[in-house]
Amino acid sequence: MVSPIQLLPEAPLPQVAHDPQADPQSQTGTPAPAPSPANSGQSNSSQSGSTSQPTAQQTQKETAEEQLKQQETQRVAGVMATFNTTRNRDALPLSSKQKFQLFFRSAFDPWPFGLSAVVAGIGQAEDSTPEWGQGMQGYGKRIGAGYADYFMGNFFGNAVLPSLLHEDPRYFQKGSGRAINRALWAASSTVWCKRDKGGWGPNYANVGGNLIGAAIGRVYYPASDRTVSSTISDGLTVSAEGIFGAEVIEFWPDLVRHHQRKQAEKQARAIDAAKSQQQPKPEDPTQK
Repeated sequence: MVSPIQLLPEAPLPQVAHDPQADPQSQTGTPAPAPSPANSGQSNSSQSGSTSQPTAQQTQKETAEEQLKQQETQRVAGVMATFNTTRNRDALPLSSKQKFQLFFRSAFDPWPFGLSAVVAGIGQAEDSTPEWGQGMQGYGKRIGAGYADYFMGNFFGNAVLPSLLHEDPRYFQKGSGRAINRALWAASSTVWCKRDKGGWGPNYANVGGNLIGAAIGRVYYPASDRTVSSTISDGLTVSAEGIFGAEVIEFWPDLVRHHQRKQAEKQARAIDAAKSQQQPKPEDPTQK
C-alpha cells in the first residue's frame, strides 16, 4: 500500500535570476580553459633558469675581478712586478678584456722601464749594436728598443694570442714539493700553459708572441740585425729570460721565509743573551 503523502507532488525549487553579463561563459558559449600545471611549471622553471644563469655568470666575473686585483699587488723584493702570477691553481679563467687589462697594467708599471734602463746601460758598456753609438743618444736608443721589445712581445704573447687561442697568460706557481720538481715546473711554463677551459697544453701564445715581437723589432734595429737568424735568436732569448723570471718567482717566497727564520733565530739568541746578563750571578762560597 502507498501512503497518501507519497502521492503528493514535489514542491517546486526556488528560481534564481541569472545575469548573462556576470558569467563570461554565457557570452562565449564555451568554458574558459583551466591553467595547466605542467605549463605553469615550465614557465616558472624557464623564468628561474633565465634569471639564475646571468646571476651565476655575474658572480664568476666578479670573483675573477677580485682575483685579478690581488695579482696586481704582487712584487718580488717590492720592485719586480709579478702581476702575471697566481698562487691559486683553481683560479677562474680570464676574459679577453681582463687579459688586455692585465697586460696594460704590467706594461705601464715602473718595473719594465727600470729594467730597460739597466739593460740599456749594460749594452752601452758592452757597445752592443755599435750603429747606435755612445753618449746619451745611443743610450736613449737602447732604452727605447729594449722597452719596445718588451711591449710588443707581451702585447702579442700575453694579450692578443691568448685571447684568440683561449690560453691563460699567467704563471701558476707550484709553491710546494721537491725543489727539482718546482724548478722543472717553472721552466716548462714557457712552453706549457693552462687553457681557459681548465686543461693544459702547449704555450703557443708565449713562444709566438716572442717571435712576433722580435720580427716587429727589426723595423727599429739597424740593417745588420734585420735577418731571419737574428729574429729567431732574439725571440728565443726572450723565452729563455722568461724561464729565468719564472724560477725567481717560484722560489722567491722560500728565500723570504728563510731570511725571516734566520732573523727570528738571531733575535731569539739576542734575547736569551740579554736575559742571561740580567740574571744575578750566584755567590762563590769560597770567597766568604
